[in-house]
Amino acid sequence: MSALLSASLICLLALVLLIWRSEPNGQTKASHPSQSYAQALEQARLGKPGAARMLYQQLVRDDMPDERLIALLAELPHYPSPQALKLLDTLLDHESVAVREAAIQSAVRLLPDNHLAVLLGPLLTDSDMQVRLAATLALVPLSPDDLGLYFAALQHSAESLQPFLARQPPSASNLVQLARLYQQTGKSAQALASMEQAVKLQPDDLATGMARVELLDDLGQADKARQAFRTLLEKHPNAPELQHALGKWLREHGQAEFAVLSLARASELAPDNDDYHYDLALALHDLEQLEAAQKQLQQIVQNHPANRKARVLLIQYAREAGQLQNVQVLLAELEQQNPDDPALQQGL
Repeated sequence: MSALLSASLICLLALVLLIWRSEPNGQTKASHPSQSYAQALEQARLGKPGAARMLYQQLVRDDMPDERLIALLAELPHYPSPQALKLLDTLLDHESVAVREAAIQSAVRLLPDNHLAVLLGPLLTDSDMQVRLAATLALVPLSPDDLGLYFAALQHSAESLQPFLARQPPSASNLVQLARLYQQTGKSAQALASMEQAVKLQPDDLATGMARVELLDDLGQADKARQAFRTLLEKHPNAPELQHALGKWLREHGQAEFAVLSLARASELAPDNDDYHYDLALALHDLEQLEAAQKQLQQIVQNHPANRKARVLLIQYAREAGQLQNVQVLLAELEQQNPDDPALQQGL
């Protein structure tokens, strides 16, 4: 069911994007938005009825300050639709670099991997170096099949950005980014050297340490990745982000039983983090613990009704369990939030 929905969503978004970009006037002006920015942002964050429409009304305004556009873009991934895609495509061409970067992050959260390159690929030749870097790093995790016609453009961008990053004042963040660009272009030794330098600069920084683990694993050095995880856990046993990263790593390596333990620990340490509960639900479902998985998702939807990703997965699990009444309730709430949600259009 989820695979069919994903495929249908991709086709719909691809068609809308193609039609939109072929129109002579892509931008729609909002004449007199009926709701204020503050109201729209609150509605979107709380997942209230009509949230999507109010959010779209504000994003289409041409008098909106950059910082407010950025805040609205952070909520857009919860409200997918053809209109949302049009707005995002327009804002990726915004005059503000900060807004374009925020639109890139919004696109990463909104779109599946096998459609992301269609939207972000043109930014690989953006006039601003920071925008090019943001788009390149966003596309680096994609497979060659997902990149399609943009594979060569990504390789070229990653190669051309390496000297730019290498010239920057050394920082852990810059060196981690440089390592990812080296890895993308097949320079494994340089990638490892850059990552080790980042760790030396900030030996106690968890994000840098976890990036090193990920790189080691991607390069096929699984034993070194495990040892790096052990070292980090000895230093930071109660870090929720580390427990979460370990749980995801274990699940990806087919160890769902152990993954559940780490993901449950992460959820206990940071009970308000939706991503931790969501990934725990996935791991529980892997072990055919459907009721427990549903409870994790129900907690997310109860605390954060706007979380569309958790709601859609909960609908799928409720249908799988034969809970048709729950399915109807969840669908009705989703329709109130966003009547143009592709999940509704495709008959989830």
